[in-house]
Amino acid sequence: MIVPSVDIRGAHAGQLDQGRDLKIDAGDPLPIARRFGRVGEIAVIDLDAALSTGDNRGVIEGLVRVADCRVGGGIRDVDSAIRWLDAGASRVILGTAARPEVLRELPRERVIAALDARDGEVVDQGWTRGTGAKIADRMRELREFVGGFLVTFVEVEGTMRGLPLDRAAELREIAGDGALTVAGGIAEAGEIGELDAMGIDAQVGMGLYSGRFTLAGGLGACLQSDRTDGLWPTVVCDERGVALGLCYSNAESLAVALDEGRGVYWSRKRGLWRKGESSGDVQELLRVEADCDRDALRFVVRQSGDGTFCHRKTRSCFDAIGASAHGPGLAGLMRRLSDPATRAAKGSYTARLFGDADLLASKLREEARELGEANERSEIVHEAADVLFFTLMRLAREGVALSEIEDELARRSRKVTRRPGDAKGD
Repeated sequence: MIVPSVDIRGAHAGQLDQGRDLKIDAGDPLPIARRFGRVGEIAVIDLDAALSTGDNRGVIEGLVRVADCRVGGGIRDVDSAIRWLDAGASRVILGTAARPEVLRELPRERVIAALDARDGEVVDQGWTRGTGAKIADRMRELREFVGGFLVTFVEVEGTMRGLPLDRAAELREIAGDGALTVAGGIAEAGEIGELDAMGIDAQVGMGLYSGRFTLAGGLGACLQSDRTDGLWPTVVCDERGVALGLCYSNAESLAVALDEGRGVYWSRKRGLWRKGESSGDVQELLRVEADCDRDALRFVVRQSGDGTFCHRKTRSCFDAIGASAHGPGLAGLMRRLSDPATRAAKGSYTARLFGDADLLASKLREEARELGEANERSEIVHEAADVLFFTLMRLAREGVALSEIEDELARRSRKVTRRPGDAKGD
């Protein structure tokens, strides 16, 4: 698939020509990372750290909170790599530090070895020095220590003259069970599709920033359809992966959806369909994912308005008519507690808790203690339900979404460094 690149120098996103001269200054990288992150992982490269002229750590720490980021540039030792993994990077990209003695200290599946090659020879020192090592030999040496490789074809990097597909195919075989991402010279979206068919990801920068092709073009080039109308079935899910309904997409609707960051689809009757344009039940598009066969899509969205997706005013197209618009489970309870109508219900306990912060804090302490002291299974279930109710109430009162808690837990799961977690006392 496509892996958009966000190269950062002096806190700005940009693109260099042949790794030296600034060709495009794209400005603030945060909105770029948000937009690029709609198609999956992005590659964030700290050019200042790579050149030992400073670093953009503060900027990149903000990016890993809004997108899944592979982080590289200036990571030269184990401690630096672990700091980025602890900060929430999905993976780290190591260049000169990609040596067995370093790599064996890191979790293999979260490490990418970056190798720069000119005409099959590994180069270093800013692409100025040939090492005499063959790219294939270097990959064989490292593949047991890393989860993947990033190979840059230096001779075409930043030129958009096209990438050597035959050599990329050879490297795919050498990578073994590791992933392979290639970069350098990709001139058109069709090349991304050809690489994807080989099982290779394409890291792209200049083509996107220059407008040579788009995110939708790069993603769409990897897709196919077995339908006579050429549409891609699109499963629409909420942030928690719960299916809301089935729609359809094509190249036009996908381009608009990714550009606007909204749930936009292709109606077989009406054509381009911006969900919620008339009802107000618009969707924020969080992520677009292709399935394993590349013939269907999943849109992960955040539903707004009254929270319903279906025209029957139910949460999803799979709910029975008359079912709660809030939906089931903890997420449904959270939506109910956040509903202004729930808070406004006269005489309700929920309304009382919303209006009395001290009472809510007291109940949280009380129920947490009772859960800690519970012994019987039924008692544990009962007390846990109380704790979760009052916890969600606190979130709803402060306007904190349940997805924010899930995101925080996901970031913590990426940490490599573990704290002792000793009790702090009452």
